[in-house]
Amino acid sequence: MPALAQKKPKLDVVYVPTPQALVDRMLELGGVKASDYVIDLGCGDGRMIVTAASRYGARGYGVDIDPERIAEANANAKSAGVADKVRFKVANLFGESLAKADVMTMYLLTEINLKLRPKILKEMKPGARVVSHAFAMGEWEPDTHEVVAGKDVYLWYVPAAVQGAWTFQGEQDMKVQLTQQYQVVAGKGAVDGRPATISGKLQGTDLMLNVEVDGKRQELRGRVEGKTIKGIGGNWQARLS
Repeated sequence: MPALAQKKPKLDVVYVPTPQALVDRMLELGGVKASDYVIDLGCGDGRMIVTAASRYGARGYGVDIDPERIAEANANAKSAGVADKVRFKVANLFGESLAKADVMTMYLLTEINLKLRPKILKEMKPGARVVSHAFAMGEWEPDTHEVVAGKDVYLWYVPAAVQGAWTFQGEQDMKVQLTQQYQVVAGKGAVDGRPATISGKLQGTDLMLNVEVDGKRQELRGRVEGKTIKGIGGNWQARLS
């Protein structure tokens, strides 16, 4: 009696390979380097991870629900001589941890990106980069948007968490209450007892703030380190209350 053919998995996204020129630009845009760990969700034949390993020396991991694609990915890694740097797995992408990723790439659908968005923000470390081919993530605006060979490419930096009450000390004393919508920051506070209005933006852990007091604006740049912000180019720091 002949063996039963392996049942084809139900795919949420039809497999369409990303052109190699677009793979190259996505990895460039993501700033991939040898020390990075790259995760590709819906990796297909593995070309993104294989290129990251062969061109940049990065380590990587790809996941796809289709065993046929994973077999191709493993074969491509072996052919490129990077099988020791990469790993591929048959799995549902929603069940995979993103915590190790320095860079994550994807070519999925908008609705899947939106479902992944909370997981990305919760699991990926501040400053990690997310690069998507063709599809965005709703109201989370990309930090960079390019059109490459007629195709949209989006880049996001996972923002640090800065919402809350902060006390700034150094060049001037300031207490502010910051709110945050993804990488966009706003708030109100007081500088030496005078009302202040705050606006700003995060790029990962790098924070730029505009502080307006009495109609005059001052720019502060700092780096978020957990519950502390350390000034860049200025003698100040802030601590979360």
